[in-house]
Order: sequence, then C-alpha cells, then structure tokens
Amino acid sequence: MKIYFISTCTTCKNIIKKWNISESIKKIDLKKHPLKESDLEELFNISKSYESLFNKRAVLFRHMKKNFKKINEKDYKKMLLSHYSFLKRPVLLINEKLFIGNSREKVKEAAFEIKSTCNLNKN
Repeated sequence: MKIYFISTCTTCKNIIKKWNISESIKKIDLKKHPLKESDLEELFNISKSYESLFNKRAVLFRHMKKNFKKINEKDYKKMLLSHYSFLKRPVLLINEKLFIGNSREKVKEAAFEIKSTCNLNKN
C-alpha cells in the first residue's frame, strides 16, 4: 500500500487529510524520492497504460508536446521517469488497485477502499 504525492501540493495535502491515511500506507513524496523505474513498472502492471498515469496538465508538458507529432507509450514512460510533475497525483496503490488523480470520483472511490481496508484489518 503506497501513495505517491507532492508534499507542497495543496490538493494532495487536502486529499490525504480527507482520506485519513494510516501509517500502514507508505507515503512517497515525489520531490524527495523521484519515481524509480521499478515503481513505475509496478503502477503500469496494474494500469496497463503509461498514459493513464500521465499528467497532461503539467506545465513542462505544455512546452514539450509541440515537439511530438504523436505521443506513444514509450514517450509517456520516458517523460514519467524524467520529472515528478508528469505523474498524475495523487496515486494510491491499495489492494492491487490504483486510484490515479484528484477527480471527485477517484477521491471518493479511494476513500471507500481505504475505509474498507481499515475495517478488514480491525477484524
């Protein structure tokens, strides 16, 4: 169980606070601990897509995308490993499920999964 986030991101902080993340979930601040290829592969094996992990609203991406005619999975992987801002955040990995990004729906789904897991661990 892991959560990838940026500690200086207000949105990430608010979501993590809302989720009431327990100590059993490993918190990985991407600014302090950049995404390693092994971590990315773990996320990819569940999501089956680098693009689904990619933050297309990243400022760096706005500047880079004009250099691409078409972006493929290999390009997304390379960019994800090159800078922390390319990972859509937060990313919660729990019970072999991924919750990617900060949409209301994803935050709500993740909260339910966290609560379910905590209730299972209490029994």
